[in-house]
Amino acid sequence: MRSFNYAKIKDMTWDSEILGYIAAIYKAAGKQELYLKQRPAELAKLIEIAKIQSTEASNAIEGIVTTSTRIRQLVEEKTTPKNRDEQEIAGYRDVLNIIHENFDAIPITQNFILQLHKILCSHMNNPMGGRTKNVQNYISATYPDGHTEILFTPLAPFETPEALDKICAEYNYVIGNAEAEPLLAIPIFIHDFLCIHPFNDGNGRMSRLLTTLLLYRCGFYVGKYISLEAKIANHKDAYYDALRQSQHGWHEGNEDVVPFIKYILSTIIAAYRDFEDRFSIVEMKTSALEMVRRASLQKLGRFSKQDIRELCPALSVSSIEGALRKLVAEGYLKREGSGRSTCYIHLK
Repeated sequence: MRSFNYAKIKDMTWDSEILGYIAAIYKAAGKQELYLKQRPAELAKLIEIAKIQSTEASNAIEGIVTTSTRIRQLVEEKTTPKNRDEQEIAGYRDVLNIIHENFDAIPITQNFILQLHKILCSHMNNPMGGRTKNVQNYISATYPDGHTEILFTPLAPFETPEALDKICAEYNYVIGNAEAEPLLAIPIFIHDFLCIHPFNDGNGRMSRLLTTLLLYRCGFYVGKYISLEAKIANHKDAYYDALRQSQHGWHEGNEDVVPFIKYILSTIIAAYRDFEDRFSIVEMKTSALEMVRRASLQKLGRFSKQDIRELCPALSVSSIEGALRKLVAEGYLKREGSGRSTCYIHLK
């Protein structure tokens, strides 16, 4: 059985890139706290947008998809699932809502992780929801020529419950006793969780939900306002590459978890920077037209109405549409496509 010792984190030497990420995240978290006190009403709208993006992106990484309209309706609980994919999406929505509302009351234990997994599977007829795996699973890749290659073999089913208990106990010990930097302990815990791969189905989505939960419990709330899952989805190849690099030698305890830590920390700081960009627009006391104009300057290439809505949560959809029409009429923007495929590009 693989052993776990998170107390060694404090004795390890970390390179300047990791230390720089950690310092930048703490600085950004402090600034975010000030922002939230200044404009809570407008920023609350960012939560709605981030929930939709997180639910859509985390499921899409696993090939679970539906239309953008259906995603929004499901997240807002204005409809019921129509198929298996939508059932999985609804389950993710439910767990994410629980984490948003009760993160400080969810202990990091195997029992609570199993409860969250059961909720993740609650809209499906899945007898393994809330239970650790009963068959050996594998992490594999399928290549363009059609052949599949096993990249990593997780723990066997009989080893899984004990391993889950151990990583929870190790994590709780070092965090509870302030013996490890949380921004190091969190990615290490998530990496071990993914290597254990405790469930028959839903391991990737659970890992992203647990990342959000652990960050919230340690005071890093950026995922409430900027979707971390969307950032991972946009750089999925880099995510899997970092995971593959860090899994090598894991069973023997000889893994190098640094690539995975760097990926997670770089994703977190990128989200904080996005938050700052959006806050700078939210706090502007100017017309809707000028807000949309300034928001458009943050987009390179083609962008959509939804991109502007994310940057200007204080504006209604009709205000954004009106401003975009004026900017097109002025010759500032050019509109391309129609309907859902409508996009805009800069002319000036």
